[in-house]
Parts: sequence; structure tokens; C-alpha cells
Amino acid sequence: MTKIFAYGFRADEEIVLVPWLEKHPDVKVDTTNQLLTLETVGLAEGYDIINLLQVDLPLDEAVLIKIRDCGIKTINYRSAGMDDLPFELLKKYNFNVSTVPNYSPNAIAEHTMIQMARLFRHMKQMDIKVYKYNFKFVPTIGREVRKQTIGVIGTGKIGREVIKIAQGFGAKVIAYSPRHDADLEAQGIYVDTLDELYAQADGITLHAPAIPETYHMIDDAAIAKMKDQVVIINTARGPLVDIDAVVAGLDSGKIDGFSLDVYEKELGLFKIDWEGKDLPDATMNDLITRENVIVSPHTSFYTWTAAEEMVWQSLDAGLTFLAGGVPEQAVKL
Repeated sequence: MTKIFAYGFRADEEIVLVPWLEKHPDVKVDTTNQLLTLETVGLAEGYDIINLLQVDLPLDEAVLIKIRDCGIKTINYRSAGMDDLPFELLKKYNFNVSTVPNYSPNAIAEHTMIQMARLFRHMKQMDIKVYKYNFKFVPTIGREVRKQTIGVIGTGKIGREVIKIAQGFGAKVIAYSPRHDADLEAQGIYVDTLDELYAQADGITLHAPAIPETYHMIDDAAIAKMKDQVVIINTARGPLVDIDAVVAGLDSGKIDGFSLDVYEKELGLFKIDWEGKDLPDATMNDLITRENVIVSPHTSFYTWTAAEEMVWQSLDAGLTFLAGGVPEQAVKL
């Protein structure tokens, strides 16, 4: 019987695991909600495969050596991002590695456009009024999405789904990406430069990877080139945004609304219940209290569909490796 040990397993993942196990009666999957560390690596001894969701805690060499010493050669991540993968070490110890790059881009795309529509309609301000039993709608007037120009930066799987949804609203969509999608090219959606996108877009949404070239791409200079009362959404990666520049743009009124699902300093902040405690990040505390800022703690992916895809694809990839094959989710080290 094939034995898989999964780290960092959530309750919702336990639920979507059940039907997968029913389809694989010859596989045993044991789980823990703990992350894979030097202290917990021994839990996987005697297993064939390690499965984990560990985007906040990169594996170090000592842990990888212990995994190797346990006779395990396959590590399957239940996440898409590869920012925290220790490529050189994984290659050094000859591990088979996979991620889940194609789990439900719709989840993030839907979240993106929901938040953008809420910002255009000033719904957080209206919610706050209603919570106070203030039912006077004036002067909280909004903008219709169909009357806006939406700028999409990055046209990978998520960016393309965002474009479909924005077009469904009836909005004009423009896009910038170093790599052009043929169908979007045929629609004439692409602009040649980011400056063009900044100058035209009423709403801007980021779907680019965190690489040196994109670090703080949204900074004071970029914001200065944007239209007045621009709305900005970041569901991609925290380092794409210079948060101090965004705060300055909110203070000046240049930015009419901002929604973040990712934050450059989210490690040690997100995934923790701070209720009744002092939030140890003054900037985040400030953002949360603003009526034109929507914060979600890296949850745009978090749907039942995505959870199932992440669990199922990662487990399937592990079985393919064990059988001597190479799954489509394999990471080229």
C-alpha cells in the first residue's frame, strides 16, 4: 500500500480528501495540521511521499536531509507559487517535486472583480453606515463597472479569467503583459507599455509574478501616472506594491480605493487571530480602518473548488512520480 503523509492540512482539506481516498483504496493518507520542520519531519518516517502546503516556511537543508534519510524522494506541494521553493537544495538531493499551478484561476479572478466592483460602488462605506443604522444613501454614490476601463497587468490564466468577467460587466478592458495571448491579441486588448495602461485605466488589477523586475512596480512614480480616483486591486503578490506609496495615494485622493489580498509583510501577520490583541503592524492597522480599503488575508484562492483541486492534483502527482512517470505539475529543477 502506498503511504502519503500530508503536512499543514486544514479541516476543509480533510473533507475534500475523503472522495479522493474512495477512488484510491490502495493508498493511505495520514495528515497533521503542523508544518514540516526539523521537529515534525519524523512523522513522515515509513511513508513513501510527503505532501505539504508550506508557502510561508521554506524547507531548509537540514529538513531535506532528514526527508532523504527517511527514504522519501517525492515532495508534492498543494500550492501554485514557487517563490519559496529551495530549488538548488531540491535538485542537490534529487527530489521529485510538483506544485499545483492550475488550480481554479476562477477563484482568484472572481474575488478580484467582486472587490473591484465593491470599491467602485463604495460598498465598504455603505456597509459601515448600515452597521450604524444609518440608511441615508446620499452622498455614497458609486460608479458602474460597465462605464469603466479596466487595466489588467499580467494575462496568464488568472488574468485571462479576470478579463472575461470584466467584459461580462460590459467594461472596456486593456491589458499589459510581456507575453501576449493570441486570442487577446486578436481582440486588440494589449497596450504597449505600462504607462499607457496607467493613463487609461479607471481600475487596475495585478496578476504578475514576484520577480526582481516587478518588485514595487506600483510605486510613487507609477501612481503619479494613473488617472485620478483610480482603483487598485492586488491579489497576486505583496512585493508588487510599495504599500507606503499606496497609502500616500489614498491620503491625497489620487487613489479612490484599494483592495489587497496579499501583503509584503504578511508572514507572521496573516493566518493568525489577532482579536483582542494589538496588531503588530501599524500600516495594516491603518489600512483596515480606512473606508476605501478592503483587506482579505490571502484568501482569494479559498473556495471548495480550489481546495479540491489543490489536494487532488498534488496527490495524483505523487502517485505518478511513484509509478515512474512525470506528472504535468512537475517542477523542473
